[in-house]
Parts: sequence; C-alpha cells; structure tokens
Amino acid sequence: MMEVIYILPLLFLVACALTAVLMKDLLGATIILGAYSLIMAVVWTMLNAVDVAFTEASVGAGITTVLMVAALSRTVRGEYEPAHEARGWKRKRFSITKVSGFFVVVLTAAAMIYGTMDMPDFGDPNAPANLHVARRYIEESRHETGVPNFVTAVLASYRGYDTLGETTVIFTAGMSVILLLRRIRRE
Repeated sequence: MMEVIYILPLLFLVACALTAVLMKDLLGATIILGAYSLIMAVVWTMLNAVDVAFTEASVGAGITTVLMVAALSRTVRGEYEPAHEARGWKRKRFSITKVSGFFVVVLTAAAMIYGTMDMPDFGDPNAPANLHVARRYIEESRHETGVPNFVTAVLASYRGYDTLGETTVIFTAGMSVILLLRRIRRE
C-alpha cells in the first residue's frame, strides 16, 4: 500500500508534464506547471526534504506562476500558427531534429537510471548519509555553529554559500522579468 502512496504523485507529475507540453493555451500550461510544482513539493516532503519542499512550493508554485502570468498579460495567450501552416503547407511529421531530440532524451534517461543503480535503498539505515553525515550534524552542529536548531545550522552555516547562491538566482530571475516586462515610456 505504501508503494501506491509514493507512485501516485510521480504518475501525476508525468501527467502534468505531458499535459503542459501538449497544451496550446499558454495560461493553461502555466497553471498546470504550478500544479506540477505543488505536487513536487509534496514529493520532496515525502522524501523528508522539507526545506527543498518549502522552496519548491514558494518559488516553483508561487512566484514563478505569478511571474509567468504577468508575462502572459503582456503577450498573447496562445501559440502563433507558423506561416508555412497558414499557407496550407504541412511540415514533415518526423524531422531529424525530433528524432535526434528523442534520442538525446532516451540516452539521458538511460544514463540517469544507470547512475542510480549503486545508490542505497530509500530509508536504508546503513546508507553513508545516515551513518556519517546525519549523526555528525545532529550531534556537533550546536557546538560548531552556535545555532540551537540543527536544520537552521545546516541551511545557514554549512550550506550558507549554497543558500546565498539560490537567493541570488531567484533575485536575478525576478529582476530580469521586471526589466523585460516594464513598459517603455515614449516621449
């Protein structure tokens, strides 16, 4: 029964991704991608990565969706029909670009699956992270950082540069969207 609880959100993620890619309505695709981010936050929570889940919910489902809707308010809601299709010409159904793109995706998926073959089982108490890293953070973080909460110590001290980098990326993305969407005032 527990496997179903883990597999169901993953199936929903695949359905959301396929739906968003196939949709012609860009606002609908944006909303579907917001739902994707919320389900991804649930998956991160199920994997006990609450900090990542919180970031995914706030950035992925929250601000990204708002910025995409703001960008759509300045553009058209749907895709343009290509000029060659408007004249009645049909594109080749299977082009070399599509076949090579599919090949790259399959090759990447195979490499990722192969890369996970040696990983320890999920929740394995004998995994290296559970034997060495987690115990050290729990036992030594207060002494090493002076922060009483070891989750805060990991995020703010041990992973401080990583958190600073994430914040910089989010700030840069937000400023870029603001610069792209601002109205140009004509004299």
